[in-house]
Amino acid sequence: MLPRRQFLRGKFLTALQSEKEKKQGFNGIRPPWAAAETLFTADCTRCGDCVRACETQVLIVGAGGFPEIDFSRAECNFCGRCAAVCRQPVFRPLDEPAWTHKIEILPSCLALRGVECRSCEDNCESRAIRFKREIGGIAKPQVNLQNCNGCGACLSVCPVSAVKIIEDFSTLDSPTAPKG
Repeated sequence: MLPRRQFLRGKFLTALQSEKEKKQGFNGIRPPWAAAETLFTADCTRCGDCVRACETQVLIVGAGGFPEIDFSRAECNFCGRCAAVCRQPVFRPLDEPAWTHKIEILPSCLALRGVECRSCEDNCESRAIRFKREIGGIAKPQVNLQNCNGCGACLSVCPVSAVKIIEDFSTLDSPTAPKG
C-alpha cells in the first residue's frame, strides 16, 4: 500500500520512483532480524551504531533517521553485527529467519525476453534462482522461494532491474515462481 505522503508526492507514477523504490518498494526494509515495525520505530534511538557496524555497508540512515537496507549498495551477508552492536531491544534472536521478504523476477528480465543473461543466478549463493533449459531457446529463470533468504545479492547485478523485493510472497503470481 502506498503511504499518503508518497501518494501526494506523485510516487504512484513509476516515472517518479527512484531505482531503489522500483526494486524494494515504497517502505524501507529494516535491518535483518529487526522487530516488528511499530516496535522497531518505538524503541530505536537512531544512534547509527548498526549502520556503522554493517560489514557490507548495505545499511544506511533512511527516512526519519532510522536504519534501513539499500540493496543497490550491496547485499546482506547476515554477519549479525547490526544486532550485536545495538543496545536497544529492537532485534529478534539471530536463530530466527532474518526476513520474510523474497524476490520476484519481472517480465522485463532479459532471459524472459530471449536474451542470454544469468547474472542473478551467478550471484545467488542460496541457489534460489536457477535457470531451466529449453530446447531450442534461452534458459528461463525460476525462483525457489524456500531457498531465498532475502539477501539482495541478485538485485544490483540485474542489468535491467528485473528483480524486485516482494513482501507477501504467499500470494505471488509470477511465471518464474513455482506453482503449488
